[in-house]
Amino acid sequence: MAESRNEEANLDSHGRGLNRPECVLAHESGRLFVSDWSGGGGIAVVNADGSVQRLLARDRAHALRPNGIALEEGGSFLLAHLGEDEGGIFRLQPDGSTESVLTELDGRALPPSNFVTRDGRGRIWVTVSTTRQPRALGYRSDVADGFILLIDDEGARLAADGLGYTNECALSPDGTSLFVNETFARRTTVFDVGPRGDLHRPRTLTTYGPGTFPDGLAFDREGALWITSVVSNRVIRVSSDGKQELVLEENDPRFVEEAEAAFLEGRMGRPHLDRNPAPRLRNISSLAFGGRQLERAYLGCLLGNSIRSFIPGVQGLPPVHWHADLTPLLAALASHPNEELP
Repeated sequence: MAESRNEEANLDSHGRGLNRPECVLAHESGRLFVSDWSGGGGIAVVNADGSVQRLLARDRAHALRPNGIALEEGGSFLLAHLGEDEGGIFRLQPDGSTESVLTELDGRALPPSNFVTRDGRGRIWVTVSTTRQPRALGYRSDVADGFILLIDDEGARLAADGLGYTNECALSPDGTSLFVNETFARRTTVFDVGPRGDLHRPRTLTTYGPGTFPDGLAFDREGALWITSVVSNRVIRVSSDGKQELVLEENDPRFVEEAEAAFLEGRMGRPHLDRNPAPRLRNISSLAFGGRQLERAYLGCLLGNSIRSFIPGVQGLPPVHWHADLTPLLAALASHPNEELP
């Protein structure tokens, strides 16, 4: 059971009118970048003054549904497409044009794709949670068909498979380990990373108890992981030895008990993720450190229309995109005032 430190944190709100802001990224400029399902799908930009602008795909017959996102130099974004029955990784340019980065592997189309991130060597890591359709069939402890892909100069390849609903992943600060949340296996797994990005020696860092379903993760400067849990709206700090500390929680215990019972009985489904009676934390799914000194934690969510944040008492580790050049993106946003919310 996680030790509890603070269940009544002050929460600030950022932006408004966001559309499924599942993944949030922070930048040194004070801007937040959030996945957004408006129109053709893309990114909502929450400026430092709280105003919101959108960079949406403009050249697609079918909308993109970004789940995880990654910021590149120049202000382009990688989007993990979580379609109803299709996935893939796409690049969204500052002018709204898109290009396919990866839509199939070994001749097989990618299933709905969960997460994408870049590392310091320019490699791209991708997670696919499950191959089952609909995805809710993977909300079980006995399903382990999730996998991790690596895209580098050699192309795309399978890095690890047999995972229990693969969610967010992140490299350790020294790049020698990769951490990944297996949401419905209820654990955080760590791999050794070889010179070519090969993953080996998987082991469990920590497992989670009733009501906790790990989704997002981020490192702080002390080397600890910050984990977000869907359903129960928990933020848990996990030390390098796997010890858990419950930092923040907001939920309706009856709803969590109902979801837990459904999970244990193998009948968990979309209603347990598509509704959540908590008044402020609307099914939190990701965490990004930001602020001038990376002293603030921002929370992405599945159901809210804004980003909540709090001061965790420890600084975050700067993400690989922290100093990314945004000049082309900012110029494009300035030329499209119609994308600014009224």
